[in-house]
Amino acid sequence: MRRWAAGILGSEDFEIAPASSDASFRRYWRLFHAGATTVLMDAPPDLEDCGRFADLSRRFRAVGLNTPEIHAEDRAAGFLMLTDFGDRVYLGELNADTADRLYGDALGALATIQACGPTDGLPRYDAPFLRRELGLFGEWFLGSLPGFVPDAQTSAALAAVEDRLVASALEQPRVCVHRDYHSRNLMLTEAGNPGILDFQDAVVGPVTYDLVSLLRDCYIAWPAERVTDWASGYFHLARQSGVLQEDDLGRFLRWLDLMGVQRHLKACGIFARLDRRDGKPHYLADIPRTLSYVREVSARYPELDGLSRLLDERVLPALDALVAPAPTAGG
Repeated sequence: MRRWAAGILGSEDFEIAPASSDASFRRYWRLFHAGATTVLMDAPPDLEDCGRFADLSRRFRAVGLNTPEIHAEDRAAGFLMLTDFGDRVYLGELNADTADRLYGDALGALATIQACGPTDGLPRYDAPFLRRELGLFGEWFLGSLPGFVPDAQTSAALAAVEDRLVASALEQPRVCVHRDYHSRNLMLTEAGNPGILDFQDAVVGPVTYDLVSLLRDCYIAWPAERVTDWASGYFHLARQSGVLQEDDLGRFLRWLDLMGVQRHLKACGIFARLDRRDGKPHYLADIPRTLSYVREVSARYPELDGLSRLLDERVLPALDALVAPAPTAGG
């Protein structure tokens, strides 16, 4: 990577330092050269497709979104040289005083994604795709719970919930979906806020998917009334921008609720997989918050009663044993 960067810059007079890593196999480095910084992405080509990131970044920038400019690329090696958005991740900047302003910017950018974002050439978030994702909850999360043994009642409850969630997702208007639009992938920037990252898995899918990712974030929670206010405001913005044709706020909020259950069940499975398969146990700490959204919503919808009972009777009692830190030697 250093040799590649030196060839791009025409100089070896630079320094690099770790910038960040994420839940994938990508790694990021900050490059210091001539009083300026850029970010280097190292995406192992047998595991990640940096070309998809580069192509989508350019397509998003073309409609006015603040995604990284691609200064240089070597797709065969998995290297990109990108705009440096700095270190001010939304997650560290959000508080009771800043939330309305920061979410206002993020919701405005989301409206642009949905009204103007690319759709041609993107995968479709169809029924098989949705069902594969929901399967992560049973395979990885329930499979990680100490002492949990699946039975016929559990399987029946999950199958019924899956059918309801997939049907709700598929009846929604289809838009460009970022698919990881939350506080760890948005950067506070001086101009064009927010800086948007981690969009390489974009699809064409349900209109509420990115909205619930943002407002019922796996990494930070807000009072339900405030979330409803933000979601209602976005409903009117989406109507004005032509993303939504129907003037039915109640239906939209129901879509949001059920879409959130789908996303949060999937996320619990991914967090457990990151621990068991990839050796990243710190994501387990985000499971209780994520499951709390599922529990709150499922308790309000009769068609999700089977899921609600499964959580209360079998999952939540075993959760502490999964997410509690392992004891240290001699501790």
